[in-house]
Amino acid sequence: MELFKNTFKHNLQQGKLQLGMWLGLANSYTAELLACTGYDFLLIDGEHAPNDVRSVLPQLQAIAPYSSAPVVRPNYNDPVLLKMYLDIGAQSFLIPMIQNKEQAIAAVRATRYPPDGIRGVGSALARASRWNNVEGYLHKANEEICVLVQVETKEAVDNLDEILSVEGVDGVFIGPADLSADMGYMGNPNHEQVVKTIEECVKKIKNAGKAPGILMANEQMAKHYIELGALFVAVGVDTTLLSTAAKSLLSKYKDIELKTDKNSVY
Repeated sequence: MELFKNTFKHNLQQGKLQLGMWLGLANSYTAELLACTGYDFLLIDGEHAPNDVRSVLPQLQAIAPYSSAPVVRPNYNDPVLLKMYLDIGAQSFLIPMIQNKEQAIAAVRATRYPPDGIRGVGSALARASRWNNVEGYLHKANEEICVLVQVETKEAVDNLDEILSVEGVDGVFIGPADLSADMGYMGNPNHEQVVKTIEECVKKIKNAGKAPGILMANEQMAKHYIELGALFVAVGVDTTLLSTAAKSLLSKYKDIELKTDKNSVY
């Protein structure tokens, strides 16, 4: 049995735009439904959604037959948690709240087998190796791991050059909601100062040969960042889509006010 190639990682390396959808419903059925819609990647959120290892696993299994690539966001840059996600078959990660070079190095090392990292060797128990049915898994696995780190504070922006210098960091995701809050513009990720900072970061990430990424449901702003060179861009969130569609349908039968927040990332 051959090791599964990480097409998401290789597409980023080739400069191909990857459009994604955020998954917050923590459900394998809806994950498979969205895997049928044609998005390049689906982000399984373990930071702000009620996901854990046992709920991420069936979502990985549900997405596997389709062309959409699963990306897992853990709740923290935790090597123990990352080890478990790796063993259940996750190959691409979005690591939240990376503030400096040392934390970026730690994230990369957590996803690599020794001597390049500290990932525990237990592939006989792991779905990732198809329970040791993938020939040479231990020697090939590192090559297919994709590490994306989140820069979402002023401190992280200040340390961006050092973060970008870390070998094994494939891309940097700018978190507009947290960054705008840290800059003093809570709830306004499209404030001109925030947008200017994001623009500068995207250009810097691109010039460093890494993939810039962002979550932006505002169509105009999403297209703006894509034009600047963002390569992995989530353009919607399953929870928001469901809620908005349900309210819109109800408004056809009841007199209710539909509220839209053009500044929302989600």
